[in-house]
Amino acid sequence: MAEESLPPSPNSPAVAPPPPPRDDRPLSVQATPPAQPPPPPPPPLKPNTIRRPPIRVTSEFDSASSIFFQKISCKFLDNLAKLKLTFQNNNKGEIADPQLAFISKHLSVFYDVREHNALLKGSVDAGSRLRFSAAHDIKAQQGEVAMVANLAGPAYNLELSSPVPSAGLPKATLTFPLGVVSLEGKEEVEVKRSLSINGLLTSPVLNGLCTAQYKEEDLKLRYCYKDEEMAFIPSISLPSKALSFAFKRRFGPSDKLSYWYNFDSNYWSTVYKHTVGKDFKFKAGYDSEVRLGWASIWVGDESGKVKTAPMKMKAQFMLQVPQDDIKSSALMFRVKKRWDI
Repeated sequence: MAEESLPPSPNSPAVAPPPPPRDDRPLSVQATPPAQPPPPPPPPLKPNTIRRPPIRVTSEFDSASSIFFQKISCKFLDNLAKLKLTFQNNNKGEIADPQLAFISKHLSVFYDVREHNALLKGSVDAGSRLRFSAAHDIKAQQGEVAMVANLAGPAYNLELSSPVPSAGLPKATLTFPLGVVSLEGKEEVEVKRSLSINGLLTSPVLNGLCTAQYKEEDLKLRYCYKDEEMAFIPSISLPSKALSFAFKRRFGPSDKLSYWYNFDSNYWSTVYKHTVGKDFKFKAGYDSEVRLGWASIWVGDESGKVKTAPMKMKAQFMLQVPQDDIKSSALMFRVKKRWDI
């Protein structure tokens, strides 16, 4: 009887696996790895072609004056500069007031073709808090130089400006978070030289905003209380003591009524506004000073740019009805359209 094979002892040395069989075939017959595909050819070189900058054409027509306002502009040098041509033409095709402008960050030239005159404007930054600017009218031989300095941040600015040729001390304007104050020397008949002070100050008072504006020896005080539904704005001018107020009431996100009354002249006016989104607005109102009622429809954002309007077009239609002569009512419209070529 054959002997039974015993399991290897755990203390016995490990036995190495047998080597793989030897391939005695010729090298040409032995297996070789597959050949790698050749690298793709380099892309063909594109010819150096000069791309034409996009051209923007904006046309606006006002039926009240029957005049077309035309503007043609294009940006070039990677949007570092802009060339703009503006002119007006009537329904007979006659061109008026052509002006050509070159506008960039530091230099701008405005040329009046009919007057053969140019207005030059330039500016340069001297560091991050100092800026110099100048303007010069070639035909009038007049201009202005100015310096703006950031004192303690962007909210605090000091501007010194002076006409050229100089007529006295420069005008100083200080801007700060609560308002702006300017000092300017002026000449009068009785007093050869005096100092004019103009200013605007704002401050929160009683859940509202109080504004004091002083200009040419006239002080105007204005208080504005506003919440989500209403606004109340009384104002008074001194020393004339002219008192007026405005009241605005919102009846929802789309409807608003405004009313103004002047106690000094007893004139009043009112406006009702209804909006549908941001591209449609209806307004109607009455002005007792000119005794005129009116209604208008805006297609496109009234205060926005034409490039954001649907089809890059804005239109306004207005009906004016004089109170004293209803038969002379007039329907007017204004259309503005932009094309990108």
